[in-house]
Amino acid sequence: MSEFSSLRQQAGLSVADAALRLGYTERQVYRWENGAAPKKAVLELLRTMKPKPASSASGDFTFIDLFAGIGGLRRGFESIGGSCVFTSEWDRYSQKTYLANFPDDSHEITGDITKVNVADIPQHDVLLAGFPCQPFSIAGVSKKNALNRPHGFACETQGTLFFDVERIIEHHRPRAFVLENVKNLVNHDKGRTFKVIVDTLRNKLKYEIDWKVIDAKAFVPQHRERIFIVGFRDRPFSFNLMPEYDPLKGPKLSKILHPEDGTEAPEAPFTEGSEAAVSNKYTLSNHLWRYLKDYAEKHRAAGNGFGFGLFGPNDVARTLSARYYKDGSEILIKQRGQAPRRLTPRECARLMGFDDDTHTSKIPVSDTQAYKQFGNSVVVPVVKAVAEYVKPMLLEEIKVDGARSANG
Repeated sequence: MSEFSSLRQQAGLSVADAALRLGYTERQVYRWENGAAPKKAVLELLRTMKPKPASSASGDFTFIDLFAGIGGLRRGFESIGGSCVFTSEWDRYSQKTYLANFPDDSHEITGDITKVNVADIPQHDVLLAGFPCQPFSIAGVSKKNALNRPHGFACETQGTLFFDVERIIEHHRPRAFVLENVKNLVNHDKGRTFKVIVDTLRNKLKYEIDWKVIDAKAFVPQHRERIFIVGFRDRPFSFNLMPEYDPLKGPKLSKILHPEDGTEAPEAPFTEGSEAAVSNKYTLSNHLWRYLKDYAEKHRAAGNGFGFGLFGPNDVARTLSARYYKDGSEILIKQRGQAPRRLTPRECARLMGFDDDTHTSKIPVSDTQAYKQFGNSVVVPVVKAVAEYVKPMLLEEIKVDGARSANG
């Protein structure tokens, strides 16, 4: 056995976990496993890694975090007393951000959920899943149609991942689940996709379910409509009594933009100098700005609605998408005397409702990856609102089950 392999096993790491924690590919780790000599620094780092303690959930209830992204659903449910006992996320950059923000987990991040044996997932009270939305989103469907590619459940790489949610629910029978997706899920394929989902959850798995489309602009300065599907195993459930949040009373962009007046500490590489001014790299080049204006004019002349989105501090932005890294055109911030700029990744984090504390909302990846991650994430305050509505019913179910067990 190689020294690397011995140290890896002492640290309680799988090959995949070692690759993730050390920042190398699994292929490279396998080379070291088979006798190739790693750098001295790699071995020294591996020696510092200790086996994680056995899971010891201490919250009011337990949950698992599937298609976890950077942990937006988790943040909402942890804020009301939940304890995460299992995480699955396949994207290595999202894993990096997740690990940076949840470093004390007693469980490793599991990768490809399609390869997970359901028996290896711990028992849990609630299943959370923001299963991939691109196969069902309006933009995703349009793009795949243009490329003559399948979408929805016909998209084998992402669309069928709902059925992994199904097999986990079927095996573990959690007390409840919360699923999140794009608003267009209801209308995709003339409603047939949603019909399959509802029929599976309600008639095959025997859960009482309801769903609600919530616009995040009641919570953050962004028009972002997402559907939440909630199911309970042993009780009726309805969204009818959930408080209505007025989108007209939501915050404006001034709440999330860097003030650039010295009242905020500089955070490189996003802001710089004593005033914490936004770095010049976020300002569009004159060439790109001219291209976006010409492109928008071309579409207006043709009677199309496409165009960039230009906003000021008193506005509410369009939906932040995972393609924001390309040109930032959907949300551009006005600047006096020069071309507009993109949002910084920190502003994107705020726009998605992530805690502004840089110690608990770390952004350890490149701007490109950060834009993708926040564009794919959920708005945390919306999740918290759903969680707060669900919690009393969930705790009642836990109490009832406890009473049943006590009475034999």
